[in-house]
Order: sequence, then C-alpha cells, then structure tokens
Amino acid sequence: MDARTSELPRAKPFALAQDTVADRPAWRGERGEPSLSDVFASVRMPQRGTFWRKLLAFFGPGYLVAVGYMDPGNWATSLAGGSKFGYALLTIALLSNIMAIILQSLCTRLGVGAGRDLAQACRDSFPRYVAWPLWLSAEIAITATDLAEVIGTAIGLNLLFHIPLAIGVVITALDVVLILALQAFGFRWIEAFVVAMLGVIAACFAVQIALADPDWGAVIRGFVPSSDILGNSDMLYLALGILGATVMPHNLYLHSGLVQTRGYGNTDRERREAITLATIDSTIALCFAFVINASILILAAATFHRVGKNDVAELDQAHAFLAPLLGSTLAPTLFAVALLCCGLNSTITATLSGQIVMEGFLDWRIAPWLRRLITRLVAIVPAVVVTIWAGERATGQLLILSQVVLSLQLPFAIVPLVMFTASRPKMGPFVAPRWLTALAAVVAALIIGLNAKLVFDYVSG
Repeated sequence: MDARTSELPRAKPFALAQDTVADRPAWRGERGEPSLSDVFASVRMPQRGTFWRKLLAFFGPGYLVAVGYMDPGNWATSLAGGSKFGYALLTIALLSNIMAIILQSLCTRLGVGAGRDLAQACRDSFPRYVAWPLWLSAEIAITATDLAEVIGTAIGLNLLFHIPLAIGVVITALDVVLILALQAFGFRWIEAFVVAMLGVIAACFAVQIALADPDWGAVIRGFVPSSDILGNSDMLYLALGILGATVMPHNLYLHSGLVQTRGYGNTDRERREAITLATIDSTIALCFAFVINASILILAAATFHRVGKNDVAELDQAHAFLAPLLGSTLAPTLFAVALLCCGLNSTITATLSGQIVMEGFLDWRIAPWLRRLITRLVAIVPAVVVTIWAGERATGQLLILSQVVLSLQLPFAIVPLVMFTASRPKMGPFVAPRWLTALAAVVAALIIGLNAKLVFDYVSG
C-alpha cells in the first residue's frame, strides 16, 4: 500500500475545508481543529470511477469500529452462552449485530453530515457545566474499555509465551509506538494492520470450528428465535448480557471521527454519497464481527456444551480445555493467537477513541503522540497497579467492573447521538429519516435498559 497514492497533501484548515451544514448557527460557537486533525481528510477519494472503486476508498473505518464488537468481553459472554446453552443464543448474537448496525449508521451520518464527531457535537451543543461532566464520563468509559483490552492482550501473551500478566500489561503500551510508526506511512496502514489481524482471527476460528465439527443443523436452528429464552431465567440473563454488552460508548465516538479521515468533498451530493459508502463499509464490517462472535459461541457449544462442561466463561479455562476435547494441540494455540490479535486491535482502536474524546471535548492542541501516550497511560497504570497489588486472580473482577462502568456511561453517549442526528437545525439535509430515528430510539432504550439491569444485578450480588 503506497502512502503517496493513498494520501492527500495536508488538508486545508477545517473551517475552510468543510463549510456547509456544520457552520450553521444551530451549533454553538466556532469549531476548533477537526477530528483526528493529523489525518483529517487525508485518504484520497476518487472524483470519478465506478461505485466499487469509491467503496474501496471507504474500506477501513468500519473494520476499526468492528474491533470493539469482538473484544475480550464479548469473548467471555459468547463462551459462557455457548458452553451453557449450546447454539440457542445465536439468535441473540444476530439481534445484537442488527442493533449495532443501526447505531453506527447514525455515527456515520453525524461525522459526515455535520462535520463533527460525537465529542465535538456535545461540546458545541451543551453548556460547559453539561459538556465537562460528559467529557469526564467519556474518559472514564475509555479507561474502562482500555482496561478490558489491555487485560485481554496480557492474557493472550500469557497463554502463548507464559509472560506474567503484569509484564504483559506493560508491553501493551507499545501499541502507541505501533500506531505512530504505521501512521508515518499514512492512516491506511493502521487500517491495513487491523484488517490483517482480523483476517488472522477469522482463520484461527475457521480451523478450530473445522476441528470441532459442529452440528450445522443445530447451528441453523440457533438463529431462530425461541420462547425458551424468556422462560429460562439463566438463559435470559446471558441473553441480556450479550445484548447489553453489544454497543460500547467508545465506538460511537470512534466511528464519527474515523469517517472524517476521508476527503469526500464539500457539496451535499458528495456528502450524501459519503454517508452511503461509509454506512455500507461499517455494515459489512459489523457482519464480519458477527461471524467472529458467532464462531466463538459455536466453538463453545460444539466442544464444552457437547461434553457437559456448562460453566466455561474464563478465557484461560477455554484455552486449557480445547486440546483434550478436540484432540489437537493446535486448537488452544490458535485460540491464544486469535485472542492476542483481538487484544492488539482493541488497544489500538481504544487509543484512537481516547484521542477523539480528548480533542473533541477540550479542543486541545498538543502533539498527537503525546495525546495518545496520555490516553494509554491512563488505562495501563490502573491495570498494572491492580494486577501487581491483587494478583492475577483480580483480572476477572477487573474485567467485570470495567463492563459495569461502561454500562453506566452508555446513556451519556447514545442519547446525544440520537438527539443530534434527529435535529434538522443541526443536520440540515442530512437529518436522519424519522423511521431511522424511531428505530434507533427503541434500540437505545432497550440497550440502556438491559445495561441498567446488569448494573443492578451486579450491585445486588
């Protein structure tokens, strides 16, 4: 991939580069620097050519977003669901993916149509006494997200190379160096790295599922909704866990910023086309994430559930059980490789999310490498302290706590997103259709309600 052919010269100043909807008085104050200013509008968009050529230029941001839907937390819920109830919860995984597609399409609309990421939109819509608490809650959510990704990467390093978790957590700090090194060649190289890791993950699970030889008839039936989910309290609880952990706050900030790395033009026609192409990109990427999550659940059902091991939820448990159940030492190695790739991808996207949140809410103008280093240290320091102080057994509780923190923050990200994209004064001709707003509102209410229930269950023991 040649940076000279995929990158434009340095973008024009933000106020000059995009001067349509986002300059209307519905947004309070003047805009600061664009989202991810060092790579803003840097990926060349063909002015002419076929639809497929233009879609290829948009190929990338959706896959960085999809990483958040297959993080170590999702692995734990899929393993638990598959080991305990077989293929029955595949229908919930499918429903979760549909909900994610709807909300991420709104992020695309906000980023392209209004020229603002979600953090910038909050800063320019709310007074400071509202925006600053929103920023603080977003930073807490980014930290919680990063904790889960860092620990997942450390577990992968431990399973593969027997590196102690505390040291593995420190090693994850190198992802900042990786991002800076790749970005020196252009943002497309970061996207290429993430897509390559996703390809490795998919290949690992393809081999493992081939070894597991699942009952494909039961797999197909698992996608059919069943009343058993409502009638079985344990099954319902896991279903709520899968649904509630679907949308993570950092993905909403991330996607609305990433789409602005494309130089899609200034006219309404060009922006409409960009919204369509970016939505297709994210939809395909999220379907790919669904295949990975479904593969984890299918693998758990075909191995653990088949032999009566119905309580497998920890990543190291699954790794230990795969070899004797599948009769191959290759399976656990592939599992660990996939987990490590997933963790690396997740830490990269979480770092970018942290940069978008910090820049968007505060309009800080500091060196990109320093911003990324700050957001990485904010997550790594607590993880190292807890791991060293409480030992490796504490990582499980830390993962659970991180998901609770994300649940508490989710309404403060998802509600503004739906509000902004439904506002014609803010979005102009790019306002979301009423049917899409209504559907997104239902999805948002459902996800927030499920997360509230999970928090209540956690607090009440």
